[in-house]
Amino acid sequence: MTYWEIFLAFFIPGIVGYGGGPATIPLIEHEVVHRYEWMNVEEFGEVLALGNALPGPIATKMAGYIGFVEGGIIGAFIALFATIAPSLILMVILLGILMKFKNSPKVKMLSAVVRPTIAVLLGVMTIRFIDTSYDDNGILQTIVLLGAGYYLLEVRKIHPAYVIIGALLYGALFLA
Repeated sequence: MTYWEIFLAFFIPGIVGYGGGPATIPLIEHEVVHRYEWMNVEEFGEVLALGNALPGPIATKMAGYIGFVEGGIIGAFIALFATIAPSLILMVILLGILMKFKNSPKVKMLSAVVRPTIAVLLGVMTIRFIDTSYDDNGILQTIVLLGAGYYLLEVRKIHPAYVIIGALLYGALFLA
């Protein structure tokens, strides 16, 4: 019964939590603290803080930890699967529909419209990041980071993970 409860505790927030991991946190909190009473509010807050401190999606980190505490390794696996299952199911269904109609002129037009829209959204996000960097760190630091990032990614073709680690080290040494 515990495994079924673990599954439901993370599957339901995944189904109804529109907006990704942060939007599901109150729903997970309701299931874990109020419905199943596996934790109290303070313990949940500590799990949330720990999840925020680690890289990656917050909902899966919390699910893995809480599932492990309640059901061991099998519980962690079930909680992780329940967290990603709603997205996985929808992706399979939507991809099936898209593949069925991939030659449709409407689907081709949709793809033609979505690509530039995503490019604009990413561009706006980049400008906001640059503006925030300028406000927080100054023009010199911003230019150094932009220039180094461009050089390392585009000219030297270094893997983005290494560039991110380098930027973190740079920030720790020069921006602390």
